[in-house]
Amino acid sequence: SGDRVSLRRWVLAAYLDDICELANRRLAVMTGGRYTLHVHRQSSGRNRLSGLDLRVHDAHTGERRDVSTLSGGETFQASLALALAVADAVQQHSGGVRLDALFIDEGFGTLDPDALELDMDELDALRAGGRMVGVISHVGTMQERIRTGVRVIPSEDGSTVQVGRIG
Repeated sequence: SGDRVSLRRWVLAAYLDDICELANRRLAVMTGGRYTLHVHRQSSGRNRLSGLDLRVHDAHTGERRDVSTLSGGETFQASLALALAVADAVQQHSGGVRLDALFIDEGFGTLDPDALELDMDELDALRAGGRMVGVISHVGTMQERIRTGVRVIPSEDGSTVQVGRIG
């Protein structure tokens, strides 16, 4: 692009491109094809570290915009897709090191029922592919899909733990 960038930033940009490509595969499923992420390389005069920002393309409007304009649920979906893509990228770039366990903490409460269903489908696909997926959530409807787990039950005398079937 003609901008002068350090070797480190150039390498980071290459990794971010790979991560976005991997994330977009999952994000397409989770959002019904509505959103895709893109690396925004244009530097801004106000931030010397810019050039590695993300933008989201919204297929409904045909526009690219800053990721900060996403709703809470949409932000969670993009973050989840990126986190899963980082795990995939680590596996690809580290000579086959496999990340067999993934833990996801909260965020599901920000999703509408349709988005929650699509996200759970994506997590089920991970499980079917041999990964263990741990989910920490207070969303009751998730119990229908997650049948085995650990439930913490608070009481006045302290918390108890239930392990096994939770549905």
